[in-house]
Amino acid sequence: MKKNIKLLGLSFAAMALLGSCKKNFEDFNTGLSGLTDAQLNADYTKAIGPMKEVQKNLINQTDWIYQLQQNLNADVYSGYFMSPSSYGGDNNTNYFMKDGWNDRIMINQLDDVMQKIRNFDDNIKVYPSTQFNHSRAVLTILGVIEAHKVSDQHGPVIYTKFGKPNADLSIDYDAQQAAYTAFFADLDDAINKLKAAENGGDEATMKGGDLVYGGNAAKWIKLANSLRLRFAIRIRYADAAKAKIEGEKALNPANGGLIEANEDNAFINYGSAHPIYNVINEWGDCRSGAPLGAILGGYSDPRLSKYMRPAADAAVSGQYIGIRNGITLVDNDRYRSYSMPIAASASGDYFSKTAGKAKLLCAAETWFLKAEAATQNWANAGDVQVNYENGVKVSFDEWGVAGATTYLADNTSKAKPYIDPKAAVAGQNDVLAGSPYLSSITVKWDGAATAEQKLERIITQKWIATYPDGMEAWSEFRRTGYPKLFPVINNASGGTISTTAFIRRLPFCTKFINSNPNGYARAVATLGGPDNGGTKLWWDKK
Repeated sequence: MKKNIKLLGLSFAAMALLGSCKKNFEDFNTGLSGLTDAQLNADYTKAIGPMKEVQKNLINQTDWIYQLQQNLNADVYSGYFMSPSSYGGDNNTNYFMKDGWNDRIMINQLDDVMQKIRNFDDNIKVYPSTQFNHSRAVLTILGVIEAHKVSDQHGPVIYTKFGKPNADLSIDYDAQQAAYTAFFADLDDAINKLKAAENGGDEATMKGGDLVYGGNAAKWIKLANSLRLRFAIRIRYADAAKAKIEGEKALNPANGGLIEANEDNAFINYGSAHPIYNVINEWGDCRSGAPLGAILGGYSDPRLSKYMRPAADAAVSGQYIGIRNGITLVDNDRYRSYSMPIAASASGDYFSKTAGKAKLLCAAETWFLKAEAATQNWANAGDVQVNYENGVKVSFDEWGVAGATTYLADNTSKAKPYIDPKAAVAGQNDVLAGSPYLSSITVKWDGAATAEQKLERIITQKWIATYPDGMEAWSEFRRTGYPKLFPVINNASGGTISTTAFIRRLPFCTKFINSNPNGYARAVATLGGPDNGGTKLWWDKK
């Protein structure tokens, strides 16, 4: 990890109450000196600037922020990645929660995203004749995406109460169920705004500030509908009735459609390096996770070479082999030559040093969402097998590999055991045939399979296709138990997290407990358990 990490110095109470004026930080139009207000107003720079910032901060473009925001928690727990670095002792990778690592999640949401959305509203006051319907809709969707990521990590989330202090200056969190209800309502609002007409300034802002779709409102509607379907599936074990209502609304073609083709995939186009580039290549702090090699290798999946490089280590040279979570790291170099993560798609390297992209939602995910919806007989969900097979085919196209038809006909290949010749402790290689942590599911669809076998098949392929979005993969693993992942070798949680049940959430950090004790106390009361990594979230009911 980069050694000179500096966290924001703002207190949480001031951030919530005053909207984080950020007087100690550069404003978005720093560096525009020499331009008059008239010039800035004429090209809508004051609107375009914060709009770009929100998008780049969503999955933060700064390498060390991304590392703390996602890579050293969700990315690892998803099974996609693992760090070869010991960081001097126990840490998140073996369930010892590093308080200073995890506070960046909420800082990013509250300060780098929600406050920037508020800045947009303040800055566009200089354009009184422009409504900014589409731009506001895009920012609403981005705010929903960020808040849902935070909620799926912590549970309760400051969302509808942001910037609305109580008399005692505390800020209330939304319980997760209330947050999801708000997400659905805000997606409705965003879609309505996207259907409204643009005027000159809004059109200019969308074309200049939209890093995802370049101002295409129809594609943003598809993203909003696809997010609605994601959220509906996410809550189906917790609130089946609400899930069905929202899912069928998303599936209704009259509402604008879904992301079903790769040309509609939602990516943040950074225009420069993906934040994980330095974490992998310069710092050596990130390598592939063991499940990637075991699952894709067992299936002879052609996407494997798009996700991982062969290991350079002499002990496993040429193999696609990742690192087990919670492994005993004798030193920082022991596993550094195991497989490096890549993301070499048909349209370019997502982890590029010059043209990085962060995946928000892809067509393959939508098809697998539809497959699960079809198992529940939701209206307009279509046929389960067709959806499942389309998900695989679209994913193959996304990653630029051939052979989907042959792959889908494979009824024998299964995930392979993880064998590590450098294992330092007993039990590290216990994932042999018959292990409960090694899946026996095959690729070929089986209409006669049990409901649970069908779900495992759908989610296993969804997990493969969702790469490299570790946040989404971890959430779906917790919700369904699939794909089957390997538990941590060493569990340093002190008994708060079960090795066999895996980590369920991230606890709140001291920064936010101390700065908002009353709000924190009310938030924890909605958890249904202690504020630790073993307590399940509201939607985690399976």
